[in-house]
This record gives sequence, structure tokens and C-alpha cells, in this order.
Amino acid sequence: MLIDWFTVGAQAVNFLILVWLLRRFLYQPILRAIDAREERVAAELADATAKQADAEKARAEFEAKNEALDQAKAGVLAQATSEAQAERERLLEEARQTANAVGARRQKALEEEAKSLRTTLEESTRKEVFEVVRKTLTDLASTSLEDRMVETFLARLKTADDKTLQSLQQLGAADPASALIRSAFELSPDQRQRIEPAVQSALNTQTSLQWETAPQLVSGIELVVGGHKLGWNIADYLATMQRHLGEVVDPAGQVPSP
Repeated sequence: MLIDWFTVGAQAVNFLILVWLLRRFLYQPILRAIDAREERVAAELADATAKQADAEKARAEFEAKNEALDQAKAGVLAQATSEAQAERERLLEEARQTANAVGARRQKALEEEAKSLRTTLEESTRKEVFEVVRKTLTDLASTSLEDRMVETFLARLKTADDKTLQSLQQLGAADPASALIRSAFELSPDQRQRIEPAVQSALNTQTSLQWETAPQLVSGIELVVGGHKLGWNIADYLATMQRHLGEVVDPAGQVPSP
């Protein structure tokens, strides 16, 4: 078989021309398109990576803000709880103080009421004792209560201890005009004549006596010299009765349970 080298050469040239044309007008645009697409994909991936990084950053910031908000909320709640507890304690203390004040006022009112009751009982008892003693002495001894009081006072004056008499004598000597006879009733001239020499003898002086009526003595007579007293009156017995009554009646004015 004979080879037509002209034809082979022409086909070779045609093939080279075809390859060049393909490379020139087909492969290079395709490669450029592929390169451009790769660059676009790379750019999109880079952009996506940047956006993902931004998203992660934003997520981290959001979580940090949430955590800070939770901490702030917990702090506010703790402060509110503490303030509420403090306010509760303040109100309780204020209520306790108010209750104590009310209790103190009530206690004071009860004590004043008890004091008033004791005073009323004392006054009533004095009157009753005065009337009973007067009637008893009148019925049994046929003598007035006043005369009996004078006799009792003179007996007390005679039986006074030396220390008491010395004190009275010293005070009377220092101020003779200070000797005073106080009585619950108006003394008659006869009663004064009986008392005056006995007092002068006890004081060892001839000083003139002052006379004064003092109903609060409750049927009693006393000698007062320079503020020192010597005498007797039913109030002494009433004071003892009052002490016994105070043991029976408590400060609230109530009789204690046995």
C-alpha cells in the first residue's frame, strides 16, 4: 500500500490547526471559566467562613450578655430579698415596741388603778375604824374617843425611850418655839392643860406649845419638835393593815389565786 505523504502531511497540519483552534477558542475559555468559578467559590467560602466567625462571635457575645443579665437579675433579687427581710425585721421590731408600749401603758394604768383602789380602801377603812372605835369606847368605857386619845398620847410620852427624849430635848433647846402639838381633833382647854405640863416635863423646858388640828392623823395626837415626831394615831395601825392588804392584793388590784 502506498502512503500518500501529502495527504498525511495535510491531515497533520489540519489536526494541528484543529488543536490550536480548540485550545484557542474552546479550552482557554473553559479553563478561564473554571478558574473564575473556583475563585468565586473560594471567595464565597471565605465569605461564609467570615460570616460563620461573625455568627460565632455574636453568639458568644449574646451568651455573655445573657450570663451578665442572669447575674444582674440574681443580684437584684438577692438585694430585694435582703431589703424585704430588713423591712420585715423593722416592722416586727416596730410592732414589738408598740406592743411593749401598749403593755407598759396598760400596766401603768393597772398600777394607778390599784393605787387608787388602795387609797380608797385606806380612806374607807380609816373612816370605818374611827367610827367603830368611837362607838366601842363610848359603849364600853363611857368615855369620849378624844379623851382616850389624850390618855394614850400621855402614856406614850411617859414610856418614850431615853434616846427619843434626848433628841426631843436637844431640838427643843435649840429652837424652843418649834414645839408643836398636832391632833386629829380640836383639843379642849382641859385636854390642853393635861398635855402641856407633860410635854414640858418631857422636854425639860417651859416653852409655850403650838397647837394645830390635823385630821389626817386619824384620831391621833403627836408632838413635833424640829421635825422629830412622837405620838400615836390610828394611821399607824392602818399602815400595818395596808401592808397586809398589799400582800393579799397584787399590783393589778386582783386577789392572787391560792
